Amino acid sequence: MALYALGDLHLHFGTDKVPRDQIKGRLWKDHETKFLRNCSGLITDEDTLVLIGDHSWGRNPEQCGQDFEYIRSLPGRKILIRGNHDMFWDVKKTGSLNSQYGPQLTFLQNSFATYGDYAIVGTKGFTFEGPFFLDRRGRIIGWDEEKEEHAKQLVSRELERLRMSFELAKQAGYGKYIMFLHYPPTSIIEDRSGFTDMAEEYGAEHVIYAHSHGESRFHDSIEGEMRGVKYSLASGDFLRWQPLKILN
Repeated sequence: MALYALGDLHLHFGTDKVPRDQIKGRLWKDHETKFLRNCSGLITDEDTLVLIGDHSWGRNPEQCGQDFEYIRSLPGRKILIRGNHDMFWDVKKTGSLNSQYGPQLTFLQNSFATYGDYAIVGTKGFTFEGPFFLDRRGRIIGWDEEKEEHAKQLVSRELERLRMSFELAKQAGYGKYIMFLHYPPTSIIEDRSGFTDMAEEYGAEHVIYAHSHGESRFHDSIEGEMRGVKYSLASGDFLRWQPLKILN
């Protein structure tokens, strides 16, 4: 039994309305085939695969039907975290998605899942992405403060959702946590955030995130161990579509 993760599949079997600037480059050519092949050679039906957001370009469950069938075809138990491009997933309809596609797929929101004696907690998250103002040497000298203020509101909402997940797991008797975010835990101007503080508060062993795809963004946030917590980027193109092994 093992726990794996990967994010940013950006499937589009059911729609051709795809912003090509989001999924360009040789690493994205036939990426669905590459990922399926890698999963089939690595993951067993006893394993768990966490998919960390941006699953489909479909704007509603009907447009996502083929994408969900693809995800269902992957080996192992599948747990899905909400991403910023997952327009099909309204938080209030999470229960409906689980009723329709479970138990093969688990849509995780305001709750937790389990892996052995670990609780799996997660939410979409959010982080301020600018715009930033640069000097001639490319150094950040300022940013759009109005958009930063709006970002703080979104971060606050996501932190509430994440705390709910932690608290439900804690009340159920769990004391070991693996935390998943779609967005990175920090922006490029932060070395800590509400998300890193919460990971430390509850003693999460590992934080896995996605969203930072495209080579220029691979190192936008924390990697490695910081203040007792391990951080890993698991965007699909960063991993070259090889699922990241989290736990045995």
